[in-house]
Amino acid sequence: MEKPDRKKFSFEFKRAVVQRFLAGESKIELAREYGLSSGKIIEPWVRAYRRDGDEGLRPKSAGRPPKQSTADADGASELDRLREENERLRTQVAYLGKLRALREQGRR
Repeated sequence: MEKPDRKKFSFEFKRAVVQRFLAGESKIELAREYGLSSGKIIEPWVRAYRRDGDEGLRPKSAGRPPKQSTADADGASELDRLREENERLRTQVAYLGKLRALREQGRR
């Protein structure tokens, strides 16, 4: 048995229903008038509206938010990031140079 798809309601639709509910109309009457399966559907809309106002009823993007790069998150500029990379690469070159010198000493 398949589950029916969840119906999505527009921001304007939700706001109209919530405003009428807050004006004193019952959930059951509103559900019948707007063709909702139950008055329970209205409850989370009302909570979101009371908590966040109109923004609580607006659609939200699905999934995780895009990941920010570490430079953006830390507020470091690109120049600082490049300086750190340059220093890391200098250290790596110095290490490899010393390793090569030690190997050549062992061959003599």
